[in-house]
Amino acid sequence: MLCLSGLSVAFALVLVPSSSEALKEGECEVCVNFLGRFYQSLKDTDAEFTSAAIEKALMKTCNEAKGKENRLCYYIGATSDAATKIINEVSKPLSYHVPVEKICEKLKKKDSQICELRYDKQVDLSTVDLKKLKVKDLKKILEEWGETCKGCAEKSDFIRKINELMPKYAPHAAKARTDL
Repeated sequence: MLCLSGLSVAFALVLVPSSSEALKEGECEVCVNFLGRFYQSLKDTDAEFTSAAIEKALMKTCNEAKGKENRLCYYIGATSDAATKIINEVSKPLSYHVPVEKICEKLKKKDSQICELRYDKQVDLSTVDLKKLKVKDLKKILEEWGETCKGCAEKSDFIRKINELMPKYAPHAAKARTDL
């Protein structure tokens, strides 16, 4: 009887995740946010919740992903140039409606880089003085918008291009700037 109770305690310890396995606040932010939005889009479009259908939809979503989210897609094998393929570690649990936090926890064990991804700090275009930003940051704003500044040589050229495109990509910021 003593052996049986020891076995049941050991079994219980295996089932209960240790505190080191559970995600901490803010950990895996790109994974949790991206997969959370992806899962919600599946629910909103009444998608078929099969592993194959989810995998196909994830590949399509990852084709359009940019920045850190594209890097996450690369890590799970949902991009055409990915070296590994652990996409089934996402599609199968999602087909059973497993919470995205748990999926990211499991992905962290497979590849710790997944949880090291962080979103870049966003610049508040409605209040920032563009003249005080570095050219690198100005280029990053344009890159996030999917734009380039051909022929831009001076910082003022990048600022002019951002101000020109702001009504299209950040209308709230453009309006706030004109109200100043």
